[in-house]
Amino acid sequence: MTPPLSLPGVYAPQDDTDLLVTALGREPLAPRADVLDVGTGTGVVALAAARRGARVTAVDISWRAVLNTRVNAVLTRLPLSVVRGNLLDPVADRSFDLILSNPPYVPAPGSRTDGRPARGVARAWDAGRDGRLVLDRLCRDSPALLRPGGVLLLVQSTLSDEERTLAQLRAAGLRTDVVDHRRIAFGPVLRSRGDWLRGRGLFHADDADDEKEELVIIRAERPRGNR
Repeated sequence: MTPPLSLPGVYAPQDDTDLLVTALGREPLAPRADVLDVGTGTGVVALAAARRGARVTAVDISWRAVLNTRVNAVLTRLPLSVVRGNLLDPVADRSFDLILSNPPYVPAPGSRTDGRPARGVARAWDAGRDGRLVLDRLCRDSPALLRPGGVLLLVQSTLSDEERTLAQLRAAGLRTDVVDHRRIAFGPVLRSRGDWLRGRGLFHADDADDEKEELVIIRAERPRGNR
């Protein structure tokens, strides 16, 4: 498969993207299923769903990402509806069979109160001091957009507390579990924050896997008959 075009300033597909696409490949998907990709970036996850015949809506707050995804849809000749907006806001009146997301989840010291940059590519990964700013919103708002039997698949780091994600989604009535994981070496962003992360107790210098993080795929299903 030809790698997707990645425009400057747009989050390029990495291990977390690959892990999410792999999880998508294992998911049963009916023809013409309605799929939502939240924080689409280059559109690679949305395009993977479109290749399977799904009707896909891709959302991103970045105009560059929206343009990037539209270009990749043209290059691959795959139908996508691509809209700009903040997370689930543009589709709040709709429902879906499958919601996919590779959200920002990296803990960030940041100078702003919430730790998120106002603009720039770092918006694709920085998510406040606990890495939960976007995850908490997805856990709160996405269950209402799932049809009975619908599934949410999202990827995050254990640095941003996957147990909290599991607890929130279960509290919303979804059947929820970790279905995949992968340990990867810190990239430049996390390496630059090593001392800060150690100081917060998120990992320890004497660990055998020092300067590695674990990515997890969380699958949450809305039970049929749950309206």
